[in-house]
Amino acid sequence: MNRDLTVGRPETVLWKFCVPLFGSILFQQLYNIADSFVAGKYIGENALAAVGNSYEITLIFIAFAFGCNMGCSVTVSQLFGAKKYREMKTAVYTSVTAGAVLCVLLVLSGIIGCGSLLELIRTPDIIFADSELYLDIYILGFPFLLFYNVATGIFSALGDSRTPFFFLAFSSLSNIAVDILFVAAFQMGVAGVAWATCLCQGLSCVLALCAVKKRLDGIHTESKAAPFSAALLKKIAVIAIPSILQQSFISIGNIVIQGVINGFGSEVIAGYAAAVKLNNLVITSLTTLGNGISNYTAQNLGAGLLPRVRAGCRAAVKMVWMLCIPIVLLYLLGNRLLIQVFMDEPSELALLSGTWFLKIVAPFYFVVSVKLATDGILRGAGLMRQFMTATLTDLLLRVILAIVFAGQWGYLGIWCAWPVGWCVSAVLSVGFYRARFAVKEKT
Repeated sequence: MNRDLTVGRPETVLWKFCVPLFGSILFQQLYNIADSFVAGKYIGENALAAVGNSYEITLIFIAFAFGCNMGCSVTVSQLFGAKKYREMKTAVYTSVTAGAVLCVLLVLSGIIGCGSLLELIRTPDIIFADSELYLDIYILGFPFLLFYNVATGIFSALGDSRTPFFFLAFSSLSNIAVDILFVAAFQMGVAGVAWATCLCQGLSCVLALCAVKKRLDGIHTESKAAPFSAALLKKIAVIAIPSILQQSFISIGNIVIQGVINGFGSEVIAGYAAAVKLNNLVITSLTTLGNGISNYTAQNLGAGLLPRVRAGCRAAVKMVWMLCIPIVLLYLLGNRLLIQVFMDEPSELALLSGTWFLKIVAPFYFVVSVKLATDGILRGAGLMRQFMTATLTDLLLRVILAIVFAGQWGYLGIWCAWPVGWCVSAVLSVGFYRARFAVKEKT
């Protein structure tokens, strides 16, 4: 069902729209969590380290899928809010065409270059072969990931956050079952983990694209929409490219940090692999809520309803803080049990490194959630320069401080870099938001 985000009480509208998005990303993260769980429980600690080590490189590919999602979603949201349905359809067709070209380039680049990246981050010999195997299979399934993200971006732009939730819930639960089948029953090792993810992502992609076609066919226009528009591609790229760069820079920064962590050995790598999955579950969930706020902002700005944006910001901050409370308590009180979920017979060093990561970063989820909410508004308003500035500040601080602190306090120093980056970038994001919307609303 399409939903107009320009009417109704902002707080109620955001809750109804964003809660299914939150559920969707929880199931999306089950893919990665299931991979790590099955690798650690059914194969061993080194397999968990290999999957975790590879994950930082897969984030580069995820960055492109995320950027395409946002470029399509924000553009389609603005056109939907302005009731320009023919142009909206053309924007969808243009996004799909551009995505296909991008897929070919990225798959070829991945096949050629991922082995070199693993060497660059000093992947230990004991996990190198499994890391490379996992990446090779993941790259083959990347087109499914990209087009699924484009499809969900279209649904979000139309105000529908429930349909992708149902698709993803089904395929994520299937992924857990197939993971265990391939690894425990068929003894396929790390390859089984990767193939399970590939097949289940493919299923969700096909279902989502079929549903998008049906939804677009139900939106009537006076004349047939053009299959491609260079002008709309440029408009999409204005949002997509900074989003891709933002996520790519974060991924590259994480790869640099992973290289520093790899210097502490496979036990610390395994502990970090488990903890960072739990951390990414939270950050990705909050980022997805920020994407929903972007759609809300874009629709309301497209309709010329500026006052609703500030009301939406207040509602968004309240929403993300309410979601953070139980997560922070869980991570602070149950960190050791959570890390043990990913390992069959964990070493004490692996447990310590993972639990300390959660203890250090979890209290600052309240800070980063505000940043991601205001980032969503900046992106929905097309303020990409400000958005990039805040995000890259966070990244640079984390990378630089991780390297510096590692020399002083070991792996604990690396973990401390996260909160510093979040705090500084949150101040910037909120400042950019207030400078833009507080002034405009008074005029």
